[in-house]
Amino acid sequence: MRHLILDFLSTRTGRENSMKEKLNKTTRRGALLASAAFAAPMVVPASVLGRGGSTAPSNKITLGMIGHGKMMNGHMGRMLSDSSVQIVAVCDVDKTKRDAVQARVEKAYGQKGCDSYNEHERVTDRSDIDACFVVTPDHWHVPISLDAVRSGKDVYVEKPMSLTVKEGRILADAVRRYGRVLQVGSQQRSEKAFRKAAEMVRSGWIGKVTEVHTRLGRFPEPAALEEQPIPEGFDYDRWLGSTPWYPYNFKRVEGNYGGGWRSFWEYGARKNGDWGAHHYDIIQWALGKQYSGPEFFFPIGYKGREQQGFEYKDGPLVLRDHPETNGQMIHFIGEKGTVSVSRGNKLVTSPGHLAAKPLSPSDVHLMAPKSHHQNFLNSIRTRGRTIADVEIGHRTATVCHLSAISERLGRTLQWDPSTEQIVGDAEASKWLDRPRRAPYTL
Repeated sequence: MRHLILDFLSTRTGRENSMKEKLNKTTRRGALLASAAFAAPMVVPASVLGRGGSTAPSNKITLGMIGHGKMMNGHMGRMLSDSSVQIVAVCDVDKTKRDAVQARVEKAYGQKGCDSYNEHERVTDRSDIDACFVVTPDHWHVPISLDAVRSGKDVYVEKPMSLTVKEGRILADAVRRYGRVLQVGSQQRSEKAFRKAAEMVRSGWIGKVTEVHTRLGRFPEPAALEEQPIPEGFDYDRWLGSTPWYPYNFKRVEGNYGGGWRSFWEYGARKNGDWGAHHYDIIQWALGKQYSGPEFFFPIGYKGREQQGFEYKDGPLVLRDHPETNGQMIHFIGEKGTVSVSRGNKLVTSPGHLAAKPLSPSDVHLMAPKSHHQNFLNSIRTRGRTIADVEIGHRTATVCHLSAISERLGRTLQWDPSTEQIVGDAEASKWLDRPRRAPYTL
């Protein structure tokens, strides 16, 4: 019942009537306890009572998993291996994918009972689901997460959290208003090397940071695609959602890490929203700017530079795809040394002894969860904020979006992080949001 009452706060059409029906029903957990109280004496496994290292069914976190591309595969494996959670619903606009993942869930549990849906609303509206994983293309992140939050559910959403700055602010405000937990899938925050790099920079071990170099790479330019027949069982109109209509072609919808939908401006910020969502997030974290952001963005060619980038009011300068990254993904350059970091717990410093030096009590100590998933599940239980909370996710996504706007328009942008407005550029300001194709409104 803890999240049902929040449905009353939603303004979505018809939600009030739906809520009345839900309140007349016995909850899943209440039904379990009631039946146990009146049943005849019987022998039950210890796992049913939560003993023997297992979680009682009444205490399990129930999950709805939405969007079953390549990224979801890892999340599914992690959740299926955790006895403290139960996947009760899967959702995808591709029938072949959702049938396959439904079968995977039921095989893992050794029983039927996982429902399969085409429409995400059928998941978010269920009163017996505690939390949702939203692992769709970027343009669906906020609409689905917002429906989940308004229905009293906690959310794990992939990065970048939003498609536009405006919708990111809408979701961030909604999470606070409804008292929900949200984790953005910026899992580098939960990796030891990235955390140690951020702690060293924040603690001043390399002095004032003057520049940061990072590698994102580049997608090929989006190509015109010929129309292909829409596969049977694939809801292409819903896949497009709020974005402009284009004829179906497999290359437009595939989740190819080297291209696919990620390479089209309609569905994201290209590389600024792909690897940028990872590395810009760590840069913000290390500089202590995770609740604010840069004030100036510039495209390739500005002041003769060969790199796109952005700059904070009090420094430093951040350059994308700079050749000098010390062989790592992110390279922090300070007045007294450097810190370079990559996945696989690769941490390189100058002076070299800094990498192994332990933090002192007076140094900055950042949150150190065992895993990104576990941090989310623990936050659901404690109602605490996650390591990649919604406001952090919004601010990181904002850096991605503004970098993309600067890249597309080929000009500089002056940004005010406090008002979240582009200063003195009405044309660029129009890109803080995008038109939404009916009926896919927020």
